[in-house]
Amino acid sequence: MLDLSNHFLIAMPDLEDSLFSGSLIYLCEHSKDGAMGLIINKPSPIGMEIVFTGAGMKQIPAHFMNEFVMMGGPVQPDRGFVLHTPVGNWQSSLTINEENAITTSRDIIESMAKDDKIQHAILTIGYSSWQKGQLEQELLDNSWLIVPADNHILFHVPVEERYQAALNKLGINDVNFMRGVGHA
Repeated sequence: MLDLSNHFLIAMPDLEDSLFSGSLIYLCEHSKDGAMGLIINKPSPIGMEIVFTGAGMKQIPAHFMNEFVMMGGPVQPDRGFVLHTPVGNWQSSLTINEENAITTSRDIIESMAKDDKIQHAILTIGYSSWQKGQLEQELLDNSWLIVPADNHILFHVPVEERYQAALNKLGINDVNFMRGVGHA
């Protein structure tokens, strides 16, 4: 089985689901049992200052000012997830690769406010998941394009440019021409 962890899923133009339409998803985990990922290009109305204030922090790190928490997906929308580099050692983390991890414990927020242990982070509310065989079927149905993930796109490209940046990795400059394309 092909492991698509640490890959981007790029929604095809004809994907009409209101949440996933136009989405760029970072796949954190993919196995024979299913998949889990985070939408990384759809900001929620929640600003990062609310996260730090809610965690009791008086000072908001400058690099998180004017940033928003992403809508990670429809599963557990009441829970926060931090996609970050470097991996580090946290109370509740899933290591994705040697550079990236996803953490759900409060200790990472406290650390992000106090020191430089976390070089880059994306916070989301909720996540996206697929049951056994579901993602594979969606790929066969041409719902998604796949490309290896890129930390530059994850952490340095502005949110509104991430989708196109992932398409550019495939040499696609304008996705509109792909409408109606199917299996040959």
